[in-house]
Amino acid sequence: MNVVLTIAALTVREAVRRRVLRAVLGLTIALLVITALGFPALNAAEAESGGLTTGEGRLVAGIVLNLVLFGLSLIAALGTAFLAGPTVSGEIESGTALAVLARPVHRSAVLLGKWLGLAVFGCGFVVVAGSAQLLVVLATVGYRPPHAAAGLALLAGQTAVLLTLGVLLSTVTSPLASGVTAVGLFGATWIAGVVGGLGVSLRSDAVTAVGTVSRVLLPTDGLWRGAMNAFQDPVALAQFGGPAIEGGVPFLSEAPLTGAYLAWVTVWVVVVLALAVVAFQRRDL
Repeated sequence: MNVVLTIAALTVREAVRRRVLRAVLGLTIALLVITALGFPALNAAEAESGGLTTGEGRLVAGIVLNLVLFGLSLIAALGTAFLAGPTVSGEIESGTALAVLARPVHRSAVLLGKWLGLAVFGCGFVVVAGSAQLLVVLATVGYRPPHAAAGLALLAGQTAVLLTLGVLLSTVTSPLASGVTAVGLFGATWIAGVVGGLGVSLRSDAVTAVGTVSRVLLPTDGLWRGAMNAFQDPVALAQFGGPAIEGGVPFLSEAPLTGAYLAWVTVWVVVVLALAVVAFQRRDL
């Protein structure tokens, strides 16, 4: 355990120094600025068009907030994937892994320590950046999501899931390939979720199953949809969300996540992390 915690602390320190973090910070700040300017403009446009009812306004604010937070989750996905990529394969290529593992240190402890450090760093970043985004929305339009803490926790969980996938990929392929593959799977799962939502509006079980299966195979989209529901006003969603959801709006989620699905996400992370440990132990240095 001491080795795991030591490696985790060193991993966090290394992540802070990487140029990827600077790029992620720059994109996050740009998103915050765009939000601070865009939400007041949205209010002005609503006023010019005759305005919306209170419920409709809260529904629209929730939809736009989900759109903005999807941008944040995409930034976090990019940063997480390209931080996890060099975790194993990058250090093997540079010879660093051979120098560390020559000592009486188990490979599993090293990998788990790196995963823990990146998870703390990535999840912490998502929570801080997401909280800043919510404060900007509150200050500009006065919208406060009813379950903000739960939504941020689910976004952090999404980051942890993608990070775990990235660590597994880094044990079997190059840093660049693992990062690109992880981000590609993240995007493909989200698109499959949108297709599944269209299947609901079209009342097609076959099309709906596309989104359901994708959320089981890679839970990032499932966690994202749970986060969207947490950020949405439940009263406005009940009053006006039905027609919008039936129309296939991709930034609305009608129901919160079930306990069974959250349990599956936990099992998924444990299984994939165990596969990463096995793959790392069998890889030649």
